[in-house]
Amino acid sequence: MPHVKPPAPGTAAATSEVDLMTLTAFEDVEQLESTIPCRSYDPEVFFAESPEDVEYAKALCRECPVREMCLQGALERREPWGVWGGELFVQGVVVARKRPRGRPRKTEVAA
Repeated sequence: MPHVKPPAPGTAAATSEVDLMTLTAFEDVEQLESTIPCRSYDPEVFFAESPEDVEYAKALCRECPVREMCLQGALERREPWGVWGGELFVQGVVVARKRPRGRPRKTEVAA
């Protein structure tokens, strides 16, 4: 049986291994997975087009027990789009909010 060399510290492979160890350190992995929104909801929610749906996805992430690890991983991978760790990524960069499609109105609309 060949010897497998462990990943070098600081590499993406080492980070993934540490994340996996952190996740499996929980006593009940199935219970943990049921509290992770992206495992419980339709994944399309986290790649929504409308600003309202994006805010909904970000709200789902707020109570996630692995939110920080998810965000860190997405930053390292420069995820091209979607909600990761409670933040919206557009072209690999975190943006504050999703703009609606189309041109902005020239005048304010009375509500």
